[in-house]
Amino acid sequence: MSEQPFSLRRIAVKVYSPSLLYGVGLGAVTPVIALSALDRGATLATAALVVTLVGFGSLIFNVPAAMLTTRMGERWAMVMAAGWASLGLVLGIIPSNLGLFSVGVTMLGMAGAVFNLARQAYLAEAVPLEFRARAMSSLGGIHRVGIFIGPFAATLAMKWLDIAGAYWVGMAAMAVAMVVCLGIPDLESRAPVEEGQSRAGGSMWSIAKDHKHVLLGLGLGVICLSAVRSTRQVVLPLWGESIGLDAATISLIYGLSGAVDMLIFYPAGKIMDRYGRMWIAVPSMIVMSVAMVLLPMAHSVPTMLAVAMLLGFGNGVGSGIVLTLGVDYSPVSGRAKFLGLWRQLSDTGAMAGPVLLSGLVAVATLASGVWAIAGISMLGAGIFGYFIPRTKIRIDAPVAGEEYDHRPSAGQGDA
Repeated sequence: MSEQPFSLRRIAVKVYSPSLLYGVGLGAVTPVIALSALDRGATLATAALVVTLVGFGSLIFNVPAAMLTTRMGERWAMVMAAGWASLGLVLGIIPSNLGLFSVGVTMLGMAGAVFNLARQAYLAEAVPLEFRARAMSSLGGIHRVGIFIGPFAATLAMKWLDIAGAYWVGMAAMAVAMVVCLGIPDLESRAPVEEGQSRAGGSMWSIAKDHKHVLLGLGLGVICLSAVRSTRQVVLPLWGESIGLDAATISLIYGLSGAVDMLIFYPAGKIMDRYGRMWIAVPSMIVMSVAMVLLPMAHSVPTMLAVAMLLGFGNGVGSGIVLTLGVDYSPVSGRAKFLGLWRQLSDTGAMAGPVLLSGLVAVATLASGVWAIAGISMLGAGIFGYFIPRTKIRIDAPVAGEEYDHRPSAGQGDA
């Protein structure tokens, strides 16, 4: 009896609904974290620092998340992460002090590290190679849709429950995500493990050492991409304020940029599956670099809107590229641990980008900082162009092996 052909649409609800719900929960509370910190006695500088604890929690927990996912399996790791995030959100509802509230924000970042790694590893096992980029792009895109929806749901709840309403929405979304994850079936891997090896793989150190060429080479491109993406969220509001736009106009421009971002994730994945990863990774970085170069030249609403939408387009084109490359280069034995290291690189870039911008603005100007980020984006384009092969993926390539023809050859970095 022949095996039923794979259909991404057939598994979409079970695979993507937890990511949508988790995104809604995260999006609901992100805009009010700083306000909640101010209500608990924080200064403006301290409130800004509290917001960064989400990223900090993810950064410090990527490696433990890999160990946890390896031990518990992807499904139960996602269940536990959603539950842990819910507990963190409780500290936003109860009248806690600033220290306890900060712990809750950090817990949200820790939960994100586990949930995001587990969902990526789960999808890597659920989807065959020829659909991988579309699946990963859709995963990233659906998560962004959730983050986009979250603030609107929180706004409705806050009409009756004040600022605590945002946390109630977040908790409800996380609780439903936890229940949905409980209903996801466990998967048997499509990819066989080599004789004498286990799926858990070796230690984190041994996996890092065995894949050092990928992590130190292509991983640098991931750091650049993540730095540009995280800085993009900062430079648009800052530049809008610097040219005298009001908060409502800046918010509208930012929202339209995000809308463009969300609209193109599936076509981007289809191009990666059909023509190769490089044909998305490199153009994405170049477009964002061009947009960053043009931003300091925008001095009106129409010009800034045009640049913001170009920036959103560049980011949207690259939707799922980090997830896809992580799975492409991950070994079957120890996949979750490799992905934990991969996410560590991504989070490092996401934390470093705004810090670099802040430092440059302090010693020079906002425009010089934006142009420096444009240079980092071009550096990332060059790294991706060098390390990612230009060849089309063979649809009949074995899922388990390290013989995909979209992997770099020895002459391209020994990855």
